[in-house]
Amino acid sequence: MSGTRLSPRVIWLIFSDVAIIYGGIMLALYLRLGFAGSAFQLNENNGWYKIALATAVCLLILYLYDLYDYTVIANRRELFLRLVQSLGIAWALLALLFYLIPQLLIGRGVSIYSVIIVLGLILAWRVIIHNLTGHPDIGEKILIVGTGEAAQEIAKATEERLDAGYRVVGFISENTKTDLAEFEGKRVIGTTDDLEEIIKDSNVDRVVIALRERRGTFPTETLLQMSLAGNVNIEECASFFERVTGKVHAGMLRPSWLIFEGRGRDTRLKSAFRDTIHRLVALVGLIASLPIAVITAVLIKIDSKGPVFYKQERVGKNGKTFHVVKFRSMKVDAEKDGLPIWADSNDGRVTRIGRIIRVIRVDEIPQFWNIIKGEMSFVGPRPERPHFVSQLAEEILFYEHRHLVAPGLTGWAQIKYPYGSSVEDAKQKLQYDLFYIKNQNLVLDFVIFFETIKTVLFGRGGR
Repeated sequence: MSGTRLSPRVIWLIFSDVAIIYGGIMLALYLRLGFAGSAFQLNENNGWYKIALATAVCLLILYLYDLYDYTVIANRRELFLRLVQSLGIAWALLALLFYLIPQLLIGRGVSIYSVIIVLGLILAWRVIIHNLTGHPDIGEKILIVGTGEAAQEIAKATEERLDAGYRVVGFISENTKTDLAEFEGKRVIGTTDDLEEIIKDSNVDRVVIALRERRGTFPTETLLQMSLAGNVNIEECASFFERVTGKVHAGMLRPSWLIFEGRGRDTRLKSAFRDTIHRLVALVGLIASLPIAVITAVLIKIDSKGPVFYKQERVGKNGKTFHVVKFRSMKVDAEKDGLPIWADSNDGRVTRIGRIIRVIRVDEIPQFWNIIKGEMSFVGPRPERPHFVSQLAEEILFYEHRHLVAPGLTGWAQIKYPYGSSVEDAKQKLQYDLFYIKNQNLVLDFVIFFETIKTVLFGRGGR
């Protein structure tokens, strides 16, 4: 998912999977029990609801295995392996469920038939989808006005997001017809003087404006007429890039765009409701994780000398500092000279137990208390240390804007970008943080929450 909403192609894929799984189980029921037996199971034994339950479990596992990511669909070997693993786990969970609650059993022997049928149908359907998405005539045709870095970033992002459903027709030069070095197989096909003719001849659906300098060469009148006539969609490169990638591109960012494209005013009731939801989730998380927390505390004491917890100053909302609480994962003398040091994924200061609890995110459990106290939210930009905030604010434009919202235990940047330990990593993560700040809402929060669960289960993502 690129943003707060699923793309139409992903939604379509989900609905097609529902039909395939539901229909596949019904076919298996018929093959195993015949017409009379399957009719009895469906009508007299609540079979319709039982199949719906099995379908929901399968969809959940397919989601956890990223099988709604079109980049996975493009790799047939990876696709087959993930399908076998996901459906195997789904059927194992269902078998356990049927064992614990026999009344939910659809029909004896049906599982064997259904797993083979569903695996074959889903695999075949995704191969067909992969072939269709690669067809040059399928997808919304876009024309990029500009030949600079922003234009090339737009083309690259479009080609990488197969599920977005876009096809780049080419680039439009703002001045001369000088040829552009081939990029993603696309070339300059005209100038702004030829814009109207090219749009008509190429059946362009969307024009993306990627011009840094717009004085003198910007085809205002042409675009205005075509936009008002409803002949073509016209979009700023920053908005298009944000929607396709799920991040705000710092190089395309204009303060005026952020002002007019922001999420709007948050009412007190809306803010209070969101804050209450986050605190309740944190409270549930704290109670549910208590047994794990106790075991972790014991293992930390056995593994190395020092306290179980450690507190560290971090920058919170509106620049106010607070002390974050975590399970200690590093040696006590990790910063002997008192100077803050970037942590990285292979940090030598990490203890044996610390390395394990960092990978599975158990070291973050005490931060539930920070959320309950109101110093953090469950979702938001990760809080950084004051020393690094001062350093990064000098080197990265808009960095301090990430403190306009409360920091979070997890965030959009954490599920979208790997472990960061440099200024360049901080720049990349800021682009995701700005996207979250600009689009912050409970729907996006829940998307991040479920993506975080997936990240923790499979050990992906950053911190």
